[in-house]
Amino acid sequence: MRKPIIAGNWKMHKTVAEGLAFMDAIKPEVSGTDVEVLVCAPFTLLPSLVEAAKGTNIKIGAQNMHYEDHGAFTGEVSADMLLDIGVTHVIIGHSERRQYFAETDETVNLKTRKALSKGLTPVVCCGESLEQREAGETKTVCKTQIVKAFENISLADASKVVVAYEPIWAIGTGKTSSSKDANDVIAYIREVLAALYSTEVSEEIRIQYGGSVKPANVEEIMNETDIDGALVGGASLEADSFVQLVNF
Repeated sequence: MRKPIIAGNWKMHKTVAEGLAFMDAIKPEVSGTDVEVLVCAPFTLLPSLVEAAKGTNIKIGAQNMHYEDHGAFTGEVSADMLLDIGVTHVIIGHSERRQYFAETDETVNLKTRKALSKGLTPVVCCGESLEQREAGETKTVCKTQIVKAFENISLADASKVVVAYEPIWAIGTGKTSSSKDANDVIAYIREVLAALYSTEVSEEIRIQYGGSVKPANVEEIMNETDIDGALVGGASLEADSFVQLVNF
C-alpha cells in the first residue's frame, strides 16, 4: 500500500517569520494524519523550517539542487548542503525550472541520480504544455521525460523516487485536469515505469498530481486509484488551506 504524500511547493514566497508562523499553525492540525506531509520552501527558510519541524511528522524539502558536489556554480546549492541542514526531499525538474532556468531532461536525470546517491528523496516532475496536450502528445511527452529521468537509476533506487505529474497548462491557472484524465495519465506513467523496471517496482513508486489542486477538489483527486498525492503550489501557501489538503 503506497502512503499518500501531500507536498506544498511555496515557490518564491514567504520570509522566515512567515514560514515559522505557518509551521506553528499547521503542526497541531496535521499531527495525526496517515499522509506524508512535505513542505518545500525557498533556500533561505530551510534551516528554520527544519528546526521547527523537529519532533513532528512534517518533512522539509528544497525546490532545486545542483548535480555536482561542489564547484564554481554561483547561486547553486548542493545535495550535501541540503543534507547538512536536515532537508530530506528535493523537487527536481519542475516545469518552471525547465521554462525559466534551462532545466533539461539531462539535468533532471543528473540531479535525480545525485539526490538518490546522497539519500535525498527526489520529487521528479513531468508534464505537457497546452500545445502538446491539444496535439495529443501528452503520453509521448510524459514517457520521454520519465524514461530520461530514470536513465541509469537502479532497480533498488527507482522505488525511492516520487514522481509528480504536473500538466503545465494547469499550474497556477485555476484550470485542472479532470480527476479521471489525471488518473489515466498517471496510470500510463506507471505502465512506463513497469516497462523500465517491473510491475512490482512501478506499484511501489508514488505518483502525485499537481496543477491547481485545492481543498475543493483534493478529495476527488485522491480517490483515484493511481494518484498517490498532490504537489500543490498556491493552495499550500495558507495554513488553513494546506491543512485541508493534508486532511482530505
